[in-house]
Amino acid sequence: MHADSASFKDWTAVVFVSKMATSGEAPESWYLALLGFAEHFRTSSPPKIRLCVHCLQAVFQFKPPQRVEARTHLQLGSVLYHHTKNTELARSHLEKAWFISQQIPQFEDVKFEAASLLSELYCQQNLVDSAKPLLRKAIQISQQTPYWHCRLLFQLAQLHTLEKDLVSACDLLGVGAEYARVVGSEYTRALFLLSKGMLLLMERKLGEVHPLLTLCGTIVENWQGNPIQKESLRVFFLVLQVTHYLDAGQVKSVKPCLKQLQQCIQTISTLHDDEILPSNPADLFHWLPKEHMCVLVYLVTVMHSMQAGYLEKAQKYTDKALMQLEKLKMLDSSPILSTFQVILLEHIIMCRLVTGHKATALQEISQVCQLCAQSPRLFTNHASQLHTLLGLYCISVNCMDNAEAQFTAALRLTTHQELWAFIVTNLASVYIREGNRHQELYSLLERINPDHNFPVSSHCLRAAAFYIRGLLSFFQGRYNEAKRFLRETLKMSNAEDLNRLTACSLVLLGHIFYVLGNHRESNNMVVPAMQLASKIPDMSVQLWSSALLKDLNKACGNTIDAHEAAQMHQNFSQQLLQDHIAACSLPEHNLISVRIHQSGYKYVYNSCTAF
Repeated sequence: MHADSASFKDWTAVVFVSKMATSGEAPESWYLALLGFAEHFRTSSPPKIRLCVHCLQAVFQFKPPQRVEARTHLQLGSVLYHHTKNTELARSHLEKAWFISQQIPQFEDVKFEAASLLSELYCQQNLVDSAKPLLRKAIQISQQTPYWHCRLLFQLAQLHTLEKDLVSACDLLGVGAEYARVVGSEYTRALFLLSKGMLLLMERKLGEVHPLLTLCGTIVENWQGNPIQKESLRVFFLVLQVTHYLDAGQVKSVKPCLKQLQQCIQTISTLHDDEILPSNPADLFHWLPKEHMCVLVYLVTVMHSMQAGYLEKAQKYTDKALMQLEKLKMLDSSPILSTFQVILLEHIIMCRLVTGHKATALQEISQVCQLCAQSPRLFTNHASQLHTLLGLYCISVNCMDNAEAQFTAALRLTTHQELWAFIVTNLASVYIREGNRHQELYSLLERINPDHNFPVSSHCLRAAAFYIRGLLSFFQGRYNEAKRFLRETLKMSNAEDLNRLTACSLVLLGHIFYVLGNHRESNNMVVPAMQLASKIPDMSVQLWSSALLKDLNKACGNTIDAHEAAQMHQNFSQQLLQDHIAACSLPEHNLISVRIHQSGYKYVYNSCTAF
């Protein structure tokens, strides 16, 4: 009864204002009244969007001036776009706002906001060919309006980036950087240059990245302005540096930059938002909200911890980041939060497979499937990673045929060089285990030859390629050759603190020395392998090491130590077996047979939710 009464009062107020307009009241009075009611309804809890739209539509009944007409079309288009599913009507109003506002002098805010919002709507409707010329025209006529000119350049660059046209995006960002310099905005110049640096890193144009990042570092340090904006620039700059090191597999070299980044985000968290607007309108930009930056720093910390083999630390920061993300997603629908969540899950899944928690990893793979099913863009960007994770899970449960199928599918879906090399390395390990795929194996190994024209610059992946060669030589009984490859792996992994590769190389070398009858040298390898594997912790290496220690001590007559090692081996075997049974009995285990197609994100979602 109370709700009905309130609704009746709302309608009465609208009708009253409409009568004011027809009774000859001053135009400003009825327009402001309708606008006031529309805003009241829009901001009500819950919002009364139908009444808001009714108030705005009532304006047109009285043939308002062009300025009022254009602004009202913009307001209606914005409300309909953000609060309803009636995109066609929203588009119609925004197109009218854009058309009318171009005929009105000094009406920039309405004109360019209409262009920006309309191009966004076009993209949502997959009308990219309509969005591009619209943005280009808006950019062309906005050069006397610094804020809008920069914002529209960013928007068109983002559109080209989403289309994978990174060359055009970089060109636009370069234009933006030069424009920002001309209008005296070093802050926004840095944003343009850092954004360009990010795209150049994606394109692997490292020769252009290094001088650009050096210039950015100078600009960021010399800029004196809002402390939060300055620190956010430093976070952006340091994130690019850290990810560049991690892409190159330089886990040890990145530590000083990562430490600076973590200190920087702590500084930002203590700063209060300054409400004073910058004097230069071109400075009215923020890279990311503070809360998003915190999650991003957690994310790159997880990436580092996983590569370095600090898996408990990776788990700790993943838990913190996911908790923060859940809170943010309750209030914020920004797509970047889902992207952060998927990348975090991808990394922690790999950690769980190493630590012997396959069942949990499988459930999290299913969670990634469901997140990607909700967004075609997420699916497109992460389909290859999904297949790769399923392939790694298949290896962990000894389903080699399924692993091969998943890795093969992943290779078809990726153009990312580092991911391609990672997949090929793991597929080679599958062929080695199967033992009868010599032709396919040698074909793969030629493409990831660490001694000659290795396809990527990643230190970590090249070290892994040496390990794969060592593993093959071991199975073929070519022990001296295996030792050469494994020592190369050890040298590279020690140089960059790649703990898991170090542990794997040590235990395999220990096995080789055991087979050769050199028990002392074998022990010198296996003991540190076990210590490192326990620190990571890596269950498979612990299982392997404990089996070797049992045989070594037995061969040397160390009965007590042999018994202790046998007990350890039994414990690890039981843990892994129980986890194996738990994983394979989950309904999500059926995902190992899923084949994801380019238009199949709904199929993936159905596969995950049908259990």
